[in-house]
Amino acid sequence: MRETGAVTGGRRSGSRPAVQLTETAPRDPLALGRTAYLRGAWGEARRQLSAAGALHPLTAADLDRLGVAAFLTGEEATAAQSWASASQTWAGQGAPGHAARSAFWLGVTLLQRGEHARGGGWLARARRLAGAAGDCVECGYLRIPAGLEALERGDGDSAEAVFADVVRTAERFGDPDLRALGNLGRGQALILAGQPGTGTDLLDEAMVAVTAAEVSAIPSGIIYCAVILTCRKLFDLERAGEWTAALSRWCAEQPDLKAYRGQCLVHRSEIMQSRGEWSQAMTEVRRACERLADPPGDPALGMAYYQLGELQRLRGDFGEAERSYRRASAEGHSVQPGLALLRLAQGRTQHALAAIRTAVEEARGTADRARVLLADVEIALAAGEVSSARSAAAELADIAEAFDMPYLRAVVGYARGSVSLCEGDPAAACAELRRTWPAWQRLDLPYEAACVRLRMAQAYRQLADHDSAELELDAARRVFERVGAAPALQRVRELARRAPERAPGSLTRRELEVLRLVATGATNAEIARSLVLSEKTVARHLANTFGKLEVSSRAAATAYAYRHGLA
Repeated sequence: MRETGAVTGGRRSGSRPAVQLTETAPRDPLALGRTAYLRGAWGEARRQLSAAGALHPLTAADLDRLGVAAFLTGEEATAAQSWASASQTWAGQGAPGHAARSAFWLGVTLLQRGEHARGGGWLARARRLAGAAGDCVECGYLRIPAGLEALERGDGDSAEAVFADVVRTAERFGDPDLRALGNLGRGQALILAGQPGTGTDLLDEAMVAVTAAEVSAIPSGIIYCAVILTCRKLFDLERAGEWTAALSRWCAEQPDLKAYRGQCLVHRSEIMQSRGEWSQAMTEVRRACERLADPPGDPALGMAYYQLGELQRLRGDFGEAERSYRRASAEGHSVQPGLALLRLAQGRTQHALAAIRTAVEEARGTADRARVLLADVEIALAAGEVSSARSAAAELADIAEAFDMPYLRAVVGYARGSVSLCEGDPAAACAELRRTWPAWQRLDLPYEAACVRLRMAQAYRQLADHDSAELELDAARRVFERVGAAPALQRVRELARRAPERAPGSLTRRELEVLRLVATGATNAEIARSLVLSEKTVARHLANTFGKLEVSSRAAATAYAYRHGLA
């Protein structure tokens, strides 16, 4: 039978000691180790339990405790050895269910480190042991890998069915760890299946259990990191920031904790970056890279190097960014859309276009597509492929409507405004960008908001509203200088130096193109095909041109063009 009070995943707040300590052996390392474990003093627990094991063989429950404490303090070899011994000891005592639990956590942590053969072997052993135990809570734990596999292949419906079964098992046995893990998986599956509202409710429910100290340490760390990643994929920046702050507090309460701390630093860096605190963000992510590199094999290391590459790209450190993206790729992390945007910043537009098109094709799930579609709009416009950019912006708008997240709605406004500007309709661009401006202010994203103001400055320039353009440029410049965004500052300087390119009669460049084609005798339909515009857009440009030139017919406009050398 299992020793009373043994908790495989780490102590829960309020747990009572499994063995009552007495004053007769105040320096007993076993008693000290158990007490340290219950306090969450993982380093002391590992040292004392290891010392106790050197004196006398540990019980299966104490081996489990040592495995947890060792894992949480980064001593993964000790953790693996302890869990293996715990599983064998439980099995030898005729407790196959408990043996399966120890084998499960060993298998899962090995898989997280990329040791798939050993991890898979221990999970297979866990399934055999759970089968020998019959109807047990460990059967629920062993359904989790199947749910994760369904999530990985993009099958939200199958994953939801698996995790719903996990939750039912947890409810039947009253296991809070399994219930929280099941709710996490169900939430992720529902989001993948296109039900973000219901899915995020379940993520919040899992997080409430974690923050209320109802869940032990290892499942808590898994849930914290997975929920924050999911929120960022959903562009739910407010929720991601709230749970990142909670994760930071949780790590701070456990000074010896090494597991999850590196990933926490990555998320803290992302939040700092979004708030415009780029220097602090750089410091945090460099610390994350150092922590996650030892011991090797932590999958979060690729995430850390990608975040480092993003900051370096935005600051103009292109060579360093390239190296960071390559390191992220070597660690198995996707480098898009960051690498494609780096190529664009380097002036290698066709390389950027090829890379982002591949990324869009390979993106699985709407959230992943949304992440690369905005970059697709930016790169396609730079390459002069306005029609393609318009299509990407339209798909992005459909995703934003389904997800109903403020950030994504604001991004769609920026994308649409950018497309309108490149189509030669600065008035429509201004209207779209101004409409979404309050959302950018509420989101408190200084760099992104400054990019919007830069676009507005370009639109105002085309409308000959030079005072408004100057105000927007000044506002954007101040933000870019503060955060250290060198490439964006260069764009501001170029726009400030560039004299407004106006045709006679204050025509925009697009209106001038339309006028020249009118002068050749082209119809609106022919002009639309030539400029890759809609006939409605051509008609609007023509109406604007007639008004500016104070003419009322195509013939008069043609005559004006020939008189002024525009045809």
